[in-house]
Amino acid sequence: MNTLPSRTLGRQGLTVSALGLGCMGMSDFYAGRDDAESLRTLHRAQELGVTFFDTADMYGPFKNEELLGRFLQGRRAEVVLATKFGIQRDPQDPARRGVNGRPEYVRQACEASLRRLGTDYIDLYYQHRVDPHTPIEETVGAMSRLVEEGKVRFLGLSEAAPDTLRRAHAVHPISALQSEYSLWSRDPEDAVLPVCRELGIGFVPYSPLGRGFLTGQIKRFEDLAADDYRRFTPRFQGDNFQKNLDLVTRIGELAAEKACTPGQLALAWVLSQGDDIVPIPGTKRVSYLEENVAALRVPLTPAERRRLDEIAPQGAAAGPRYPAEMMQSVNR
Repeated sequence: MNTLPSRTLGRQGLTVSALGLGCMGMSDFYAGRDDAESLRTLHRAQELGVTFFDTADMYGPFKNEELLGRFLQGRRAEVVLATKFGIQRDPQDPARRGVNGRPEYVRQACEASLRRLGTDYIDLYYQHRVDPHTPIEETVGAMSRLVEEGKVRFLGLSEAAPDTLRRAHAVHPISALQSEYSLWSRDPEDAVLPVCRELGIGFVPYSPLGRGFLTGQIKRFEDLAADDYRRFTPRFQGDNFQKNLDLVTRIGELAAEKACTPGQLALAWVLSQGDDIVPIPGTKRVSYLEENVAALRVPLTPAERRRLDEIAPQGAAAGPRYPAEMMQSVNR
């Protein structure tokens, strides 16, 4: 078994591999579920030295946690397990969803996740989206009681705004904020990352490969399966698709000069933004996992970072990162 460099999230002692694995796509959203291949990917990730695995109760829904529960058998102590609560999907229509941060639901969701995961503790427990109808102090207060009871070790938030982070952190130390961050989603640099660093909160970028676009593997809208949710995402639609493809082409040119893939270059850029940042690129295939882990061996010179800043400055991506309705639930 290999060992990867480690990084620390927050000031409470949470240490993880410098690159994690996002598990969402193994069970939902990206078309083509294959639990056997997903389990091979999970096992291979551990062999390569990945210790940080990210899931959520809404992935599937529930199927992804159940999959991780199978993987965890016999190796729980070797894994840093992160899961999330707060997004509720309609059992009759999973496309419909709401956000729930009420204290009683926090406990119900945690206990249900523990059962599905087959464990008696969660290393990092995130609120998946901030509930605008429940004060963050009440939600985090309920989460903190789970820490006191030993069911959770560290707390996190996802897509929270700077003021929300401050208020939450005043109730109980927040170890990590998970939000989208990549060469085509640099919004956190404005206010979120500075507040994280002021408060000593680690940052966990999801979709550091732009939902796969930054890998250079997606050439046409038609390459996406009919049930792939990216078809409904503005950056993959209409004129935005070609504009974003042009951006990826320029990233690919620098990657070719460095003899790495565009995806590895994009990950290397995220990793270079600070030792308090731990990206969690998602994949359900061993080959892509191995490519992603190899990004840890791609160095970036200051000149190359400046060139990437010129290629992909903040706001370079065409289109919002989510449809309008989903954008209302982020950064709040």
